[in-house]
Amino acid sequence: MQYSSAFEFLLVSHMQSFRHALRGVRQYSMASTVEQAKRAAAYRAVDEHVVNNSAVGIGSGSTVVYAVDRLAERVVSEKLELKCVPTSFQARQLIISNNLVLADLETCPELDVAIDGADEVDADLACIKGGGGCQTQEKVVAAAAKKFVVVADYRKDSEYLGQQWEKGLPVEVVPFAYKPVALKLEGMGFEPVLRMAKNKAGPVITDNGNVILDVKFDAKQKRDWKEVERDIDSVAGVVEVGLFVRMASIAYFGMEDGSVKTRTA
Repeated sequence: MQYSSAFEFLLVSHMQSFRHALRGVRQYSMASTVEQAKRAAAYRAVDEHVVNNSAVGIGSGSTVVYAVDRLAERVVSEKLELKCVPTSFQARQLIISNNLVLADLETCPELDVAIDGADEVDADLACIKGGGGCQTQEKVVAAAAKKFVVVADYRKDSEYLGQQWEKGLPVEVVPFAYKPVALKLEGMGFEPVLRMAKNKAGPVITDNGNVILDVKFDAKQKRDWKEVERDIDSVAGVVEVGLFVRMASIAYFGMEDGSVKTRTA
């Protein structure tokens, strides 16, 4: 572009810089709103479901970070005695770094409550989990708990699965079986894609040493998700599918306005 004067050049440059700065402010504002929503949901869930002498399952993901923050605050302020069982390497590090008591399912096979995030939650509290690759441990811990509590921000709240989450169902698979499993899933009408790593060559490897197939599905097709879960789990080589059906007792959604919306089973 040619400019008629140095003044015009400076004016256009300043306008471009202003637009760029404004875009950055909007992006920061949205990110800040989302983080505040996560925090609100996590704090309320911890306050309403964790009591003294509890064994607590600690989920994985960005919203759970706030749940652990709140647990640590309450341990100090209320002198709570808690045992925390992690669902992943990340959860284990959160427990340790916040000076909480680290436990496992061998010493605490029955939990009072498990608190975890979700990639999407539908109107019936069916959840898709596994965007972070931890669905097997997350499901084991959730199943060991008397109550499974989901915490998320407003973006994860859907009427039906697949309404907003478009990456498919995460399915953990034994590495040498991924191709036969993919063919079986294709025969069931799904579109499985091997999840590839971003900072290394090759596929994502789970904490269990397995790979993940992200299984795309037609969100407009009505399904019995418990049946889908059962069918996928029955395929030889599948370790676990990231469908949590009839497991959650309640979900907390942090909203854009700072409030918290709940949904019960």
